[in-house]
Amino acid sequence: MKRANVVNILLLAGLLWSVGAHAAVRAWLDRSSMQMGETVTLNVESDDSTAAEPDFNALLGDFNSLGTQSSRQISMTNGSSSAKTVWAIGLEPKHSGTLSIPAFTIGGESSDPLSLTVLPAPLGAQGKPGDSLFIEVSADPLNPYVQQQVRYTVKLYYAVNLSDGSLDEPSAGNAVVQKLGRDKQYTATLNGQAYHVLERDYALTPEQSGALTMPPLNFRGSAVDNSDPTGFFRRGRSVGARSNSLQLDVRAKPANWGAAPWLPAASLTLSDETELPAEIKAGEPLTRTLKLRAQGLGFEQLPELELKAPPGAEVYPDKPDTRTRDDGIWLYGERTRKFAIVPTRPGKLSLPAVEVQWWNTTTDQIETASLPAREIMVTGTTLNAAPANPTSSSLLPSAASEAPATAVVYPSATSGTELRFWRWAAVLLGSLWLLTLMLWWRSRDVTRTVQAAKSHPAQTPARSAFLRACSMGDLTGAERALVSWARSEQAGMLNLGGLSAALDDPAQREVLDELQRMRYAGASAEGLGARLTRAFRGGFSWTKPVSATAASSPLPPLYPSRR
Repeated sequence: MKRANVVNILLLAGLLWSVGAHAAVRAWLDRSSMQMGETVTLNVESDDSTAAEPDFNALLGDFNSLGTQSSRQISMTNGSSSAKTVWAIGLEPKHSGTLSIPAFTIGGESSDPLSLTVLPAPLGAQGKPGDSLFIEVSADPLNPYVQQQVRYTVKLYYAVNLSDGSLDEPSAGNAVVQKLGRDKQYTATLNGQAYHVLERDYALTPEQSGALTMPPLNFRGSAVDNSDPTGFFRRGRSVGARSNSLQLDVRAKPANWGAAPWLPAASLTLSDETELPAEIKAGEPLTRTLKLRAQGLGFEQLPELELKAPPGAEVYPDKPDTRTRDDGIWLYGERTRKFAIVPTRPGKLSLPAVEVQWWNTTTDQIETASLPAREIMVTGTTLNAAPANPTSSSLLPSAASEAPATAVVYPSATSGTELRFWRWAAVLLGSLWLLTLMLWWRSRDVTRTVQAAKSHPAQTPARSAFLRACSMGDLTGAERALVSWARSEQAGMLNLGGLSAALDDPAQREVLDELQRMRYAGASAEGLGARLTRAFRGGFSWTKPVSATAASSPLPPLYPSRR
């Protein structure tokens, strides 16, 4: 009997040991039904704290994996301890229908298989006021003009604790979408329900007229549930929401608009950023700065600012300065451009008016932003005046000086043959005199043409760059452009020193010395741009060819030619 009792005790202990050696495994979903576009969490638990992670690859045929995380828990009860391991994997169904979750085997034990019902995504919104999570979208205006800014607002209302989430960005095929400012977060109460609100604003610019549909936006995230310590990433259940689609009726520009660039804006201003003087000397440049600013348009939509050259002046435009900024509600496009205006003759300089036509989207009518015409008195002497070419009567050829002196003695009695000879001689002498007079007039015209060309030099790119740099106060650029301009006429010009040695005009040489002292000796640059403009506006006063100048240099050549 004693031996039988010992055997029974050993058998019972072995049975208990075998039961404990096989840890229990179970699996469950955080919900049994869902809609396409949502996510679900699968949890697998084992009482074996040392078990390896189960193989989840069998799920990838019907689901996208959003990541896996595990946790181990140890508990003490009446002096005994127990441990278990939980794996959680986020799943996104690839299609609707009834999807099967296979059994998972851990340490010889298997979980029960599961099934999940996935419904098609709803055509309309998912979530509405009163639910714990919903999205609201709005647009203002709903019937804009083409290229007019529309304020598109997205609001996410949630009454749960979100640990993470992502909200779609709006997009449309026939519109440009640009985010405005930063996200806004605040609280609101709707129908007695308190919500946290996340608000985002966008500038929506339709690119063509007609119907424009903004597709619905989706939110996917996880809500914290502190009552479920085994929740996926301790974030609880997955949550989501979907907004309604939104349709805009985009109008074409009005038929009476005309050919001007289309500018639909809430406001538009054109301003003159400079104080123009009442009087200026001929040859002294002045700078005029124009600024165009529009509310509801980006700078890309604004036209280029232009300033026509008035009679008696030349205009050199600078590169435009552009930018687009926003205040969280509106886009503000800006274009700023400087113009150097150089008067060339004394008298009244009339600057023409500047106008920009635009469409006021607030009053729904055409308006014009304008700057009035301005007048400036110009003093001094005319630039580029051709030197006078006085003609004296002493310069005109005479028959006595041009024709050879020939004494003609008529005999008292001449025959017919002698008479015909003298007639032909007179005709020949007269023809020679006329030919000489024609050649003199032709040489005089050539001289005038050469002098006019010297007085009015060709408007080359280097000359324009030189005058523009002088007007802008860019003396370094003026030096480069001046040497380049001189090289286009005399190939041997390399620097200001060589240019000064090749000039005959003392005023030009003096202003070049000033430029060199400013560049290399730190001398003052005040008024130097205007003096350079006056000295070289009529071109270069060359004294001799470059080769002769180079030959007269006291320095030996750096690379003497070999003979």
